[in-house]
This record gives sequence, C-alpha cells and structure tokens, in this order.
Amino acid sequence: MMETVMALKITRRAFIATGAATIALSYHDRGWTQTWPSRPIKIVCAYPAGGLADTLARVYGEYLSQKLGQPVIVENKAGASGSIAAAAVKQSPPDGYTLLLAITATLVQSRVLFKTLPYDADKDFALISSMSAGYLPLVAYKATNATNLKEFVEYARRNVTNVGTFGAGSYPHIVVAELNKQYGLQMKAVHYRGEAPMWQDLAAGVLQAAMGSYANAVNALESGVGRAIAVQTRTRSRKLPDVPTFFEQGAESELFAMTGYVFLAGPIGMPQDIVERVSGLMVEAGKTDKIQKLLASYGIDESAQGHVAFRKLYDSETPPLLAAVKALGLTPE
Repeated sequence: MMETVMALKITRRAFIATGAATIALSYHDRGWTQTWPSRPIKIVCAYPAGGLADTLARVYGEYLSQKLGQPVIVENKAGASGSIAAAAVKQSPPDGYTLLLAITATLVQSRVLFKTLPYDADKDFALISSMSAGYLPLVAYKATNATNLKEFVEYARRNVTNVGTFGAGSYPHIVVAELNKQYGLQMKAVHYRGEAPMWQDLAAGVLQAAMGSYANAVNALESGVGRAIAVQTRTRSRKLPDVPTFFEQGAESELFAMTGYVFLAGPIGMPQDIVERVSGLMVEAGKTDKIQKLLASYGIDESAQGHVAFRKLYDSETPPLLAAVKALGLTPE
C-alpha cells in the first residue's frame, strides 16, 4: 500500500514538473517568435542575378523588409539546378533568418536529372509561398504556316520538326514528348542552356518551333518570325488572349496545363508562426501595384500564393510531373 502511495506521489510530482516545463517552453517559444526578426533576413536565390527568380527575390524581399523592419538580403548561389542553394539553406538553422528561393526543378526534376541530391525535397524544407513562373507559349516558325495546334501537328506529320526547349527535363521537353505520344509524331526536342540562343535559332529557321516564357518569346512574336499556336496553362494568358490553351485544342494530358513556379521555403523545423507570417506578407506583396506591374511585364497573371495553396499545388502536381520526367529516359548526371 505504501509503495502504491509513493508511486502515485512520484507520478503526480513528475506530471506537475513535466507540465510546468511544457508551459515554460511554450511561453519561451512564443516569446522568441514574437521578437522575430531581430536581425537581417537572407534569401538565398538559386539562380544568377538578373533573371526572373532573382528579380522576384528582390522585389518581394523589399516588401518583406518594409513590413518586418529588418533588411532582407538576396544572396545568389547559382548552380546544379538550384541544388547548391538548396543544400546551403537545408544546413541553416531553422530560425527564419535564412530562406530559399528557387524553381520547380529544384524540388522535382532534379530528382531525375541528378544521381544524388544533397537534400530531400519532401522532408528538408518548410514550404512558404509559390509564385507563378508564367505561361509558356508554343511558337511555330513562320515557314510552317501553322496558326493553331492542329495545323502544326499536320505539318509535323509531313516534315522533320525540331522544337527548342530551355533544358532537358523542362516543361517544354515534356510537352514535346506528350505531343509525340498523343499524335504519333516524331518531333525532336532540341535543348538549349537558356532561352536567348533558342529564340535566335528559331529566327534563323534552324528550329520549326520553340517553347519558352512570354517575356523571351515576345520579340519573335512581334517581329513575325513566329506565331504562338498554344499556351501551356488552364486559362488563357492575358498577354495572348487570342491564343487557345493546349486543352482547348484537344491535348488531353494534365501535363499540358501545368506551369512552373518560383517558390520560397525555409529549413524544416522553422516555427509555424514565422511560416504563416512570411506567407501572409508574400500574398500581400503580390497585390501591390509595383509587383503587379512587374508581373505583367513578364506575362505573369498570378501573384504569390500562401503556404496552404503552395502545399496543395506541390502535393497534386509533383507525382505526375515526376513520372513524366522519368518517362523521358534521361541519363542522370
């Protein structure tokens, strides 16, 4: 009986001590997140200065700085499709002071394109916000005389057809593979390192079509060198309202509606309060006139989404996109 009473006393004492410690820890954590940020925040951008990812990092970072009262510094760590930057952020303390800005490939395509990665896309990052990378028009060279997808498919049935993409495993590469699959074509995807040389080759007639961002395709479109015949998205682009989507023209795969994204994330274990705060500010920033005008210049119709929408996008699109990249049969580096 005495042993039972002692056990009950010890258990009760331990329970009270544990509860007190939990409450103390809770207050400590809450106090810490309420004082965040108390020093500069760093956004590690996975791509070079001057590109879309860098531009978004800086313009959204400027808004975060204004609202949080601390400098937001953008550090460019380019290379290996974002793997270098992702590894650096993964190894950083999950305290909200080091964030990663990269693109879809860093989370998805890189799993196929590289034999090993220094991070686990599913487990190593706290997703904060996603930003549309813009719609991708398929532009047919003027000599094809194609004005829509049906006419381009008929041209490709009768002629050798080379389609430019901005990289192996990219969305345009997947589109070429899906068109070949659905229509029984043998178009060849020609990969470039970046879009500038690709559009130059289209203008020279080396390519019969090319697919990339609106911002980089606009010169070919305005000069009459090429004509946009389809857009990879679920709804038409505001910049190209007369160009039907792939879906509208009978292309069946869900992959024809997927568009890439730029994303903001932190190391896993980052306090949820901070995730939600930064997420909310990203959504706010995307509604400002400055960012709306910037996005319009890139042909991007959608501004930043919060962490809940980003998680839903990531969970729904990653499996089919990953399967599509694997089906390309690429040899990993």
